[in-house]
Amino acid sequence: MNSITNSYKNNPSHVNHRVPLDFSSVLTVPDSHEWVFEPHTLGSVPLINLSDPNAKSLVRQACEEWGVFQVINHGVSMKLLKEVEVETFRLFSLPTHQKICALRSPDGIIGYGVPRISSYYSKLLWCEGFSMMESPVEHATQLWPHQPDQQTTFWYLTSLMK
Repeated sequence: MNSITNSYKNNPSHVNHRVPLDFSSVLTVPDSHEWVFEPHTLGSVPLINLSDPNAKSLVRQACEEWGVFQVINHGVSMKLLKEVEVETFRLFSLPTHQKICALRSPDGIIGYGVPRISSYYSKLLWCEGFSMMESPVEHATQLWPHQPDQQTTFWYLTSLMK
């Protein structure tokens, strides 16, 4: 078992931090939640060129200082990126009752839910996410139990991104 899995098993997230709001019925940020966005004062998000020989250290620095970065010269086609964007929109547009079929367990690292970092904030985070490792087949079956064509599309696109 990898160290991330062990860490999450030893530090399960609080139950209230597991299930995102039903975003289709709540249109503004309630008092119980917060929209976390802290603009960085140094400028724009770091741009990492993967053909740069220093890319590895630049990624590390961006993660430590920003927590986010943009990648160029990654070799992924724009067509594939657009298809992934369409499928991502389709995934998060599913009704909540369908998304929670793939709900992440309190000690888990994969599935649907709020980011694990939400337990470090005084309020719940106004967001949702979906984490996968290895084969997306199980997730696709949970999300679209009666739609094999959607399962296949989801599996195909996520397997191409590996």
